[in-house]
Amino acid sequence: MSKSALHVRSVIISDVHLGTPFCKADEVTHFLKHTRCERLILNGDIIDGWRLTRDGKWTRSHTRFIRRILTLVQKRDTEVVYLRGNHDDFLARLLPMQFDRLSLVEDHVLVTAQGRYLVLHGDVFDGVVKNMVILAHLGDMGYSFLLRLNRAYNWFRKLRGKEYFSLSQAIKARVKQAVSFVGKFEDQIASLARDRGCRGVICGHIHTPADKMIGDIHYLNSGDWVESLTAIVEHHDGRFELITFKEFVTKFPMPKEEPADDPTDEALPFPVNAASVANVAVAHVAAFAAAK
Repeated sequence: MSKSALHVRSVIISDVHLGTPFCKADEVTHFLKHTRCERLILNGDIIDGWRLTRDGKWTRSHTRFIRRILTLVQKRDTEVVYLRGNHDDFLARLLPMQFDRLSLVEDHVLVTAQGRYLVLHGDVFDGVVKNMVILAHLGDMGYSFLLRLNRAYNWFRKLRGKEYFSLSQAIKARVKQAVSFVGKFEDQIASLARDRGCRGVICGHIHTPADKMIGDIHYLNSGDWVESLTAIVEHHDGRFELITFKEFVTKFPMPKEEPADDPTDEALPFPVNAASVANVAVAHVAAFAAAK
């Protein structure tokens, strides 16, 4: 058993947003590299198809993340469950699909020592995303602008020796409508879990990490890998924990230099068009199945 890794039963991450300049791909790859689990759940918005159709870019660090996932499936016998989100909705044409230890699904029920947990991205409870697509894309563009502004603001804070501060999260916490939306979202998703006969629910989508009780339902939100840099892990005793990358790197430090590519890995060509991404995804899944 490796001492240089966190050993857990399950890992749940969401909202990585590969294809955007704000994605913390190196950080999430480092997290997965130093984590050993039986099951990895990718809970939506892993690839940002919306941004790739506009001005998104696919970098080497994004490819390294994909390679890490394939390594977990092929070499570490990890079950990988990929749930569709709203930003990677191009995967809808593939659902449901399963090849060996890799599956693509709409939602998932995680059976734990504490009981059944419903796992879903959560966008089904976002009325703007489901019913006003154009407005949702405009909102996404506004959020991207806020992240660019946030980057410049934190560069200035760093020069003054101050810690990172999230403008978007601060605004979300102070704007009444945003607070109301988050509360309503959490209540609705907890109600769905109750109706499904589950003890708890694990979601993403709103970029707000959480671990709390809503009535009799254990509500968990895995946050994101754009600002929060958080994940949910299920320990072998059935206990859940919300992990922050800031705490994680104190135990498993991140190398200062960019990691070298594994020469045994094949390059994964990801174009900048979301429709093409879907085609490439189909091709890679088929290739994976054929290899088995």
